[in-house]
Amino acid sequence: MIESIPSLDLSDFTSGNESQKQKFVSQLGAAYQEIGFVSIKNHGFNTDLETDLYNVLKKFFDLEDDVKMKYDGSDFNGQRGYTGKRKEHAAGRSMGDLKEFFHVGKHIPESDLKDYAPNIWPSEIPEIASICEDAYSTLESIGKTMLSAIALHLDLEEDYFNRKVDRAISILRPIHYFPITDTSEIKEGAVRAAEHGDINLITILMGASADGLQVKRADGKWIPITAIDGHLIVNVGDMLERLTNGVLKSTIHRVVNPPIDQLDKPRYSIPFFMHANPDTSLASLDSCITANNPKKWEDTTAGEFLLERLKAIGLK
Repeated sequence: MIESIPSLDLSDFTSGNESQKQKFVSQLGAAYQEIGFVSIKNHGFNTDLETDLYNVLKKFFDLEDDVKMKYDGSDFNGQRGYTGKRKEHAAGRSMGDLKEFFHVGKHIPESDLKDYAPNIWPSEIPEIASICEDAYSTLESIGKTMLSAIALHLDLEEDYFNRKVDRAISILRPIHYFPITDTSEIKEGAVRAAEHGDINLITILMGASADGLQVKRADGKWIPITAIDGHLIVNVGDMLERLTNGVLKSTIHRVVNPPIDQLDKPRYSIPFFMHANPDTSLASLDSCITANNPKKWEDTTAGEFLLERLKAIGLK
């Protein structure tokens, strides 16, 4: 059993020779079949953009709660703008997580679907839009590259996912795990993020401001995950697990509460949830259905699956 997630060099895939490219694909596939997480370097998301992104989002979360609520995204199932403290909970739980977050999505002006609605930008922080949009487009590009490598591992055409994510309903989600001042919440079982699997195809996560992320191995042991400086963490989500009939693992993970002497310290995290187009079928690939691995799930689309899960976690 592994004690830490594998570290890979994305440049082996994007600019290496054929042997390096195939080695990356093989190592990525092995990691996603065993633990569902990898750490990558040389990915193209520069540290200056990461610093700017964290700084501008800290400004937003430092606003008073009533100011942040002006940018509430409830009318968009929480897929745009601000979602307040303790509103989201893991599927199967009723107690809200100890966090708040801000969502940025893909705006398609000619569409009247909520999936492509305009983003909600706080007027108090005029620079937030350009920085978030830059981060979104960069992470989306990295996500497409990772999906190309995944496609090759699955013996699909390298561009297989391109036509399935060109209108992707992906989300950039800056999260603020606020200082915990009421210890009674902890005694009642509240946590920063209860154990869950991500909804989407893949998640890209830059280094958080503090420890706390843990991943559950197949043997039930929780192992800590900390991004190395200059690395991004990329994990499989439930949509990709369904598409591959469980061959690639959407591993359960959580964010635990800090030690008692650090409860007053906040934690910031910025995942990018790479989704598919809403009408993309998540029916299991024929190549992933065998006598030893019979079909596990009913057919559905990415849009239908997303709505089902948003209801389960309290955002719809």
